[in-house]
Amino acid sequence: MTQPRALISWSSGKDSAFALHEIRREGAFDVVGALTTVNDSFGRVSIHGVREKLLHAQLASAGLPPLVVPIPNPCPNDAYEERMTRAMADAKRSGITHVIFGDLFLADIRAYREQKLAGTGITPVFPLWRRPTSALARDMIASGLEAHLVSIDRAKLDRSFAGRNFDERLLKDLPAGIDPCGENGEFHTFVFAAPIFSQRIEVVRGDIVEREGFAYCDLVPA
Repeated sequence: MTQPRALISWSSGKDSAFALHEIRREGAFDVVGALTTVNDSFGRVSIHGVREKLLHAQLASAGLPPLVVPIPNPCPNDAYEERMTRAMADAKRSGITHVIFGDLFLADIRAYREQKLAGTGITPVFPLWRRPTSALARDMIASGLEAHLVSIDRAKLDRSFAGRNFDERLLKDLPAGIDPCGENGEFHTFVFAAPIFSQRIEVVRGDIVEREGFAYCDLVPA
């Protein structure tokens, strides 16, 4: 029986990487590409601030063709939606029937995705939905997933967390009230090793830059 063709919504971080891991393990979908928004002014993954070169290294290691959606900086919501609508129409014409998301528990984000895909012929899939995040974070680590924290919300975490490894020590050091997976936007990650990768992505931690309330750790290809 032919599996439904799907895209993974790829952020370069742990949630999308582990969602792909779970989907591949279950074997219900043929994931044929990775959808990522990239800031076309800086050549970096949106929100995470990861260099586009590292994004492509990840996807080559995961065996996935990239479907990059360039967005402007700043990006008004109508511009974002116009470009994503176009990308989804192109995906549908190529036989895509599902998009997989790594969302964990934010109901408004899920509802937004469902609303925007309604009527397109593309169905959203949420393989990690409502898994308790403390256990989920440890499941990610136990699977062999390795990541650096690349974006920190300075209203919620000290800048010293930027660049740290996503590991058991980090989980113990997170202040009370911080979600272990950073699902409330406390932090974002870049995955450099995972069961879905054929090889590690070698990076060097570079400068930490603060901009618009966030601290970014610039990862440089080794």
